[in-house]
Amino acid sequence: MLTSKQRALLRSKASALDTVFQVGKGGVGENMIKSVSDALEAHELVKLRTLDNSDCGPRDAAEQMAVALGAEVVCVIGSKFVLYRESVEHKSVSVEVKAL
Repeated sequence: MLTSKQRALLRSKASALDTVFQVGKGGVGENMIKSVSDALEAHELVKLRTLDNSDCGPRDAAEQMAVALGAEVVCVIGSKFVLYRESVEHKSVSVEVKAL
């Protein structure tokens, strides 16, 4: 569970990120979960977006993916959301988050 200070730090880092994945008509599928898991392992912080034709809203998609990936939902703003999961091998953000 992230504290509010950790969440604020991650939110500020995520503002500079580009959207990497889009949740579309198919919703959250196994292929998407695998791809996002790989991205989280490499970067720890990933920004996603739900399209207008998506079966689920951004909050629902964020929660489904967080549960499936063992990640934390950093924020949901409009159609975009940010996920965080500490990396096993590529720790870059997690050091700063643990310091708070």
